Amino acid sequence: MWPRMMALRSRIDHEVEQALQRQLHLGFSEFVALMSLADRPDGELRMQELADATSLNQSSATRLVGRLERTGLTERRLCEYDRRGVYTGITDAGRVALRKAVPVYEAALASAFDRVAADPDYRDLIAAVDPR
Repeated sequence: MWPRMMALRSRIDHEVEQALQRQLHLGFSEFVALMSLADRPDGELRMQELADATSLNQSSATRLVGRLERTGLTERRLCEYDRRGVYTGITDAGRVALRKAVPVYEAALASAFDRVAADPDYRDLIAAVDPR
C-alpha cells in the first residue's frame, strides 16, 4: 500500500505544482515555505526549522530562501539574542503572494483529488483521506 500512497502523493503534488507555477510562477516548495512562515506568530523561522517544514535539506532550503528573497517574498533577519542565529521572515509582499496562492492551491488540490478519485488504482486511497 505504501508505494501506492507515495505514487498518489507524487501525482497530486505534481498537479498542484503545475497550477501554482502556471498561474503564479510560484513553486510548491516556495508555497509551503510561505505557508510555514505565515503560520508563525512572528512570521519567521530559523533555516533548519524551515528546512524541516518544507521537507528539504538545509542546503536546498537555503537556495529556496535565496529565490524567495530575490523576489521580495522573504528576508533574512538576525536573531536579536544570538547574532549568529539567522531567521527567515515573510514580508508583506510574501503575505500578498500567499493570499493569492491559497485559492489556487485549494482549487488545484480539489481538482487533483477528483481526477485521481476516478482512477480505479487510487479510488480506495482517496476515499480513505478525502472527507468530501
